[in-house]
Amino acid sequence: MTSSTTVRSPGRLYGRNDELAAVRSLLDASWQGGGGALVLAAPPGLGRTALLRAAAEAHRGRGPVLYATAARADRSAAGEGPDGLFAPQPAAPCPVITPEALAARLREPREPYAPGGGRPLLVCADDAHAWDRAPRAALVSAAHGAGAGSRTAVLLTAADGTGLFAGLPTLRPGPLEAEAASALLDRLTPGAGTEGLDPVVRAELLGEAAGNPSLLVGLTRRLTPDELAGRAPLPYPLPGGEAVLAAHAERLDGLPAPARTLLLLAAAAQEHEPDGAGADALLLLRAGARHGLPPAFLDRALSGLTGTGGLLQRAGDRVHFSHRLIARAVLRHAPRAHRRAAHELLAALLAEAADRLPADSASGRTRAGGAGSRASTHPTGARTPGRPTGFPASWGAAGEPGPATGREARTAASRPPDATAPADLPDGPAPAPLAALVQRACAAAGPDPVLAARIEAAAASPRPHAERSAALVRAALLSAEPALRAARFAAAAEQAGLAGDPARARALLARTGPRTAGAAARPGGASRGLASYVHGMLTLRSGPAADAHEALLAAAGLLDPHDPRTADALLKAAEAAWAAGDALGYLDALGRLSRAPAEEGLEDYRAGMAAVLQGRTAEGHARLRRCLGPAGGPGGPAGLLRAGVAGLVLGDLAAACRAGARALAAVRTEGPDALLPQALEHLAYAELRAGRHAGARAHALEGLHAARRAGQPNASAQLHAVLALAASVEGPAEACAAHADAALAGAAPNGLAQAATLATWARARADLASGRPGDAAARLAPLIGAGPGRGHFAVRTLAVPCWVEAAVLGGRLPEEAGELHAAVDAFASWAARTADPGAPAQLARCRALLAPADEADARYAEALAHHGRAEGDFERARTQLLYGQWLRRRRRTREARGPLRDALVAFQRCSARAWADRSAGELRAAGEPAGNPREAGGEPLAALTPQQQRIARCVAEGATNREVGLRLSLSPRTVDHHLRNVFAALGIRSRTELARLLRP
Repeated sequence: MTSSTTVRSPGRLYGRNDELAAVRSLLDASWQGGGGALVLAAPPGLGRTALLRAAAEAHRGRGPVLYATAARADRSAAGEGPDGLFAPQPAAPCPVITPEALAARLREPREPYAPGGGRPLLVCADDAHAWDRAPRAALVSAAHGAGAGSRTAVLLTAADGTGLFAGLPTLRPGPLEAEAASALLDRLTPGAGTEGLDPVVRAELLGEAAGNPSLLVGLTRRLTPDELAGRAPLPYPLPGGEAVLAAHAERLDGLPAPARTLLLLAAAAQEHEPDGAGADALLLLRAGARHGLPPAFLDRALSGLTGTGGLLQRAGDRVHFSHRLIARAVLRHAPRAHRRAAHELLAALLAEAADRLPADSASGRTRAGGAGSRASTHPTGARTPGRPTGFPASWGAAGEPGPATGREARTAASRPPDATAPADLPDGPAPAPLAALVQRACAAAGPDPVLAARIEAAAASPRPHAERSAALVRAALLSAEPALRAARFAAAAEQAGLAGDPARARALLARTGPRTAGAAARPGGASRGLASYVHGMLTLRSGPAADAHEALLAAAGLLDPHDPRTADALLKAAEAAWAAGDALGYLDALGRLSRAPAEEGLEDYRAGMAAVLQGRTAEGHARLRRCLGPAGGPGGPAGLLRAGVAGLVLGDLAAACRAGARALAAVRTEGPDALLPQALEHLAYAELRAGRHAGARAHALEGLHAARRAGQPNASAQLHAVLALAASVEGPAEACAAHADAALAGAAPNGLAQAATLATWARARADLASGRPGDAAARLAPLIGAGPGRGHFAVRTLAVPCWVEAAVLGGRLPEEAGELHAAVDAFASWAARTADPGAPAQLARCRALLAPADEADARYAEALAHHGRAEGDFERARTQLLYGQWLRRRRRTREARGPLRDALVAFQRCSARAWADRSAGELRAAGEPAGNPREAGGEPLAALTPQQQRIARCVAEGATNREVGLRLSLSPRTVDHHLRNVFAALGIRSRTELARLLRP
């Protein structure tokens, strides 16, 4: 190593604002005459060196820099050099010296390096954990002495968890956040082709890098432009992480032999688990005991987690690595023979544990050594002497034997690769647990069609979808025939999607190969049908609904007619058309479904929904009533969700809520996880229709969180719309606006007409609650009236009562009367066919609003009579409010107080604050005091008359005199007269002062 080389100037750091601020604070202290020290401790690849060089660059013009490293300065160890994180830029050189030279310079008492004199000094020590003892001791002494008045800043980097620099201030940079990692990836791939970086490739790279910037650099640089653009499949495993993994593995060399062995077992045990599940602690205990590790060490390592250098962490009955890259580094660092022997040992133990369990337990969701297993189901077993052939007691760096049992390690490494454990799995057709088969697959030296077929067969049994996906990936990797390999990757993608991991599903789907014309006609065309099906399902949850509709129709044509996925693809194609508001597309998918074999009960649903949309309502309702059976008996999640939809179409809201609750329970119990957002959405919407707003809000919020976790933005848009409707009742108005805006933002790019219609309806209902009927009518008119901008075919009729109310209260124009009556006639036609108990009351209310004065009274009485036979405080209170308001405007104030009082109480019971405030204002205008918490305690409005109070509130909200008059049925001249009196009573001169006075 030379005594002086060059460090190049950095460019931009990504995602390190907090770390840069801490470094700048340290430098500021030295520049102002103080001093200090800071340790940057992090695993390899997270930018320790880059931060150090950024500090050197920042300090270069202020004073001298002593920069020392244990390695050559031009080496980008583990990819941590400036090329890994920065855009290279020319700059003046910064000399780099050896640790020994730095120690000597720190001992020199002369300028400009003497503490307390000269210019401020920055000491940079890179990879200080790897220095020899003497220079490291000198460095630590200088760091402790860099206090007030020293004008010295000591900044050093070290591997995390070494404990060599205890007592010094330490900052631990973590993995990059998703936004920063994505920005770095954009910087690294400006030339990914005219199409840009493929979204699937982006997700795969970001997921594989796990926030490690140097690893992201290495992975990206090894891919071709075609691979980056998605025109060619990605290699598996992804190349380019060798340097970072090697740097992680350096920590293993200093560990004792038992610790390295246990780490290898832990890394191997994770191979049959889904990503992030960790390893079963009891399985590791049994494997360590079978291998011959000391019991005292196993107890410390797996209970107290000491003795492994902090690389293992315990969480309940699971054991995890402190960083996911360490497990990969352990497997890469160990010799192949050792890895194979570890997998064989684990496979044998898993098979033995399964033999001790009942058959149904071994093949079900509770499994031996799996993420869903219970520790109590695993017998520890008697420890047998010796260890599996080919698995030495220790292993060292680069495959060299460890110091404890080097001879044994050399002997094992020379054994042939097919050496197996004494208690190995049987080679015959006897069934074996999936986890054991996957472990054996990890030990395979190459393609193994027989083992791949056994894994595929075992993965077909009921078990968690993430586990099945991981197993099918192993089966695909063991498959030599391209079509079979592609089919198994597609099946693994399907299971990953059902597990709620769409990013992994897309990455696996990309490994099936490019989709080209005529693929279905070639051998392996069935795999293309499965791949198209998975692609359509993913698009349904996160892409344009129209695209999902077409993709799923195409998949149904490629799949075998007797494959259950064929009927499901057509059902999901219909679902996509429904979300898009495409009634013809919905009917087309249902028509194709009639020609496909289907499960029992599905034909009633198909025929019933088709009949309803085609106008044969009586026939359709008769078929749909048969679908309500699963709501009262056993049924899977999909059947129960269809029963809930049938209940909503029939108007049997109680049955819809029961079916939705049962569907949610079934999904929680049976899965799949990907269905949870939809189950919560269906239940929340049914509860909303039934007037159970609090329950709808709770379930919709849970569904929103589930949709975000599962990467389903389309479900998020639907749930935001449901939350907006709930907030239009309960408030506040700001929450309604926020949810509606989020729903519209998600619905617009993906063509989700149902979510957009519901969100617009919610905003209009909030406008009505706030006394802005004109705004509400303007929102609803395009949805309900004729024209290309009409709302969703299944929702717009439900919004007719709101539109009628808004149009009447907002002062409709004479030419609008015909459209209103036509809309009410359409609503009446629907109300005559539906079983919705609230429909007759809402129809009578609409007719009362449009009726002449001599008929309106009877119409309101009819509406209230219908409300008495149905549940739902909110809609009854709305009718009472409108009736009381109508009575008061006819100067029948004494009669108006009764319905207004009832409306106020009902709205308060529903927690509908804005609606209660509106009722209270009407009640005060009718001459009866009504409590308002905002006016308690001597508020200025208490001195005004009820009419003046109402006018003051409207004006404070920004309404003009004309708008106030429309709301309160007053002329603008009368409003102006009252407003002058309000100003005089309150001692103000302008509307601005009034708004400021009434601001919450």
